[in-house]
Order: sequence, then structure tokens, then C-alpha cells
Amino acid sequence: MKETFDPATRIQDMLQFDEYGGVNPAITDSSTFTFLDPETMTETFLGHTEGCFLYSRHWNPSNKCLADALAAMENTESAWVTASGMSAITCSILQICSTGDHIITSVTTYGGTFAFLKNYLPKFQIDVSFVDITDLDSVVKEIRPNTKLIYTESITNPLLQVSDISSLSSIARKHGIILMVDNTFSPMMISPARLGADIVVYSMTKFINGKNDCVAGAICGTEEFINILSNVNDGTAMLLGPVLDPLRSSAILKNLHTLHVRMKQHSSNAMLVATELRKLGLTVRYPGLPDHPQHDLLNSMFNKEYGYGGMVALEMNSSGLANEFMRMLQMEGVGYLAVSLGYFKTLFSNSGKSTSSEVPQDLQRKMGLNEGLVRFSIGLDNHIERSVAKMKECLEKLHVI
Repeated sequence: MKETFDPATRIQDMLQFDEYGGVNPAITDSSTFTFLDPETMTETFLGHTEGCFLYSRHWNPSNKCLADALAAMENTESAWVTASGMSAITCSILQICSTGDHIITSVTTYGGTFAFLKNYLPKFQIDVSFVDITDLDSVVKEIRPNTKLIYTESITNPLLQVSDISSLSSIARKHGIILMVDNTFSPMMISPARLGADIVVYSMTKFINGKNDCVAGAICGTEEFINILSNVNDGTAMLLGPVLDPLRSSAILKNLHTLHVRMKQHSSNAMLVATELRKLGLTVRYPGLPDHPQHDLLNSMFNKEYGYGGMVALEMNSSGLANEFMRMLQMEGVGYLAVSLGYFKTLFSNSGKSTSSEVPQDLQRKMGLNEGLVRFSIGLDNHIERSVAKMKECLEKLHVI
């Protein structure tokens, strides 16, 4: 039986004192830092000193506080925060892979990630195989002598497939491959590092921050990997420079302390929405529904008290019908027609025409992404039943039910 693990308690147990006694760590509004002697500066550039801050593109105290809290939440040795989720993904991949290497990844993934893997990496002669990540045999069949990385999302975007992280980890370790997992859809409810992932990445823009007022990312992993990433000579994050602004970092850290409350409400609301839409005879994708293909798998690996997440996908017959439905939902005050997720209000979009538009349409059809799929990020509505009633009214007006 999986050992009980509570990421929220690990964050709560951290003591991060401000040097002047403030309950929140001070914001370090400084790009560079002083040294008492030149020798220490030299040693810091060489990576031989602990606890010294050099330049904010390397580290700064505000970002370190947030990184430490994320590492505690993920149960990893260390973490690094970045200016976007894509920078977390791309810096990690480029640190691991070089010309001539090979990557295995889920074909169902965020459109920006897909575009990077499919369209950008070929210029470095890095080959990528796209597979159905729920078919472990297909993963094994794609392994080559030069395979360096298996990349997936805990819960895939937008089809909400659940990756078997423990099994993928076993496959990766057997062949000396690194397993990287994007956990953006499922913070706290899934702990990938405890299931065997080597690196966990996030778009903190989404659930972790929860307010859609900033763009940020995170990389959680071993101390060795984070040190390599931030090395002044050849660290990808250090040299490409996607540093997170300390003011934003400080705000995200405060929001992180309410993530456990928010995730429970997102999950509870999403379960009700998915259940009620399913009762209407509609095709609904939600890992919390018993007929979801990976429902039992998720039950075996998630941190139960945080539920099944806030993401729900609804199949409509066409993109035109989906668009009209979303227009009506926005007019009725159910939420906003907008990309992104993890916001306190419900957000919805037609994935094939928006966040997955980088995926060619023929491949969308092949992987099961129908043109009428509407992806919902269910908000924190205090009376979610009211929103569900409005959804039903819109569906009736469209003669869907």
C-alpha cells in the first residue's frame, strides 16, 4: 500500500523567516549582490561556495524561498523557478539532450510542448518518437540505444489520460533513461517524484499560482541536476536566462500556501460537473468517473484527499456547436472563454482550435482529439450547482439534450 504523503503539510512545516521578523520572506529587489572579499566572489563563480548569492539570473533569495517550498511539496532534493512553464520544459530537455539523442514522449500533450518537440528540436538533430503513453508496450518498442528521455504529463492535455508514472519509471531505469513529468494539471494530487519521476516540471501560471496574473514555471529534481542547470559555464537555465522576477516569486510563494484548499475545491466542483453532464448522456472525460480508462490507475497513485483534479473535457458534435455553447456559457456568467487553467473562475476553450492547434488536424483525429472537444478548467464556485444548472439550460437551448 502506498505510504501516506501530504505535500501541503510539508510546505506548512517549513520555517522561512524574514531577516527582520516578517511573517513573509522579504522581496529581494536586487539584481546583483555584494561580497566581503574578492576571493569569495571568485569561488562563487567557480561554484565552490554555499549560500552566496551572485546575480539574480543565477539565484536570488526570493526565488530560493519559492524553490525550497516547491521541492518540499514535490519531495525532491531541490528546485529551480523560471519565467514560464515552457522555459522550465525547454531548459530541462536541452540540459539533458544533445545532438543525436532521442526522446520518447506522449503524443497527447500541451500544444506548445508538442511544437517544441516536433518543430524546434530537429534543428539540433534530436529525434522524437510520439506514442500513446498509456500503451506501455509502445513506449518500450521505441527505446533506442540513444534514447535519453521519456517525457509525459501526469494527466495529459487535453484528453485527460493518466500516465502510469511508476511503470514508466521502471522502464526508464531499466534502460538508463531519464523520466520527466509535467505535473501542471495535478499539483498535490499526484506526486511524480515519489512515483519514480526523475524531474518534475510545472507551469506555475496555472493551479500553483491560481490567479492568472503572472507567467512562471518550475523544475524539481535532484540537487545535482539543479546545480547543473544553474552552472555559470554550461547550465542551460543560467545561460538562456529565463529568470523569474522576485516580486512575482514572492507572490506565488504566498499563493502556494493556499493551493491545498483550492485543489480540493477545484476537484469537488469538477466531480459534480462531470457527474451531472454524464447523467445527461453526454460524452465526458474526467479521471474521477469510474468509467474513465485510467480511473483505477489514478486511484492507486494519487493523494486521495485532493481529489481527481479540476479539468473536465466535454465532447460536442462539432467545433461550431462547441463555439456556440461556449459563447452562451460566457454570456450566462458560468465562466470565461479563455485559454489557460487553474483560475478561480471556470475557463473553457475548444482545444483543437486553441491550446492544441499546433498539433496537425489529422494527428488530432488519430489521437482521439475531436473537433468539438471543450476543455473546462472548473473554478472555485461556492455554489457549483448553480453553474451546472446554467450549463444544462444552454445545452437545452442548443438541443443537445
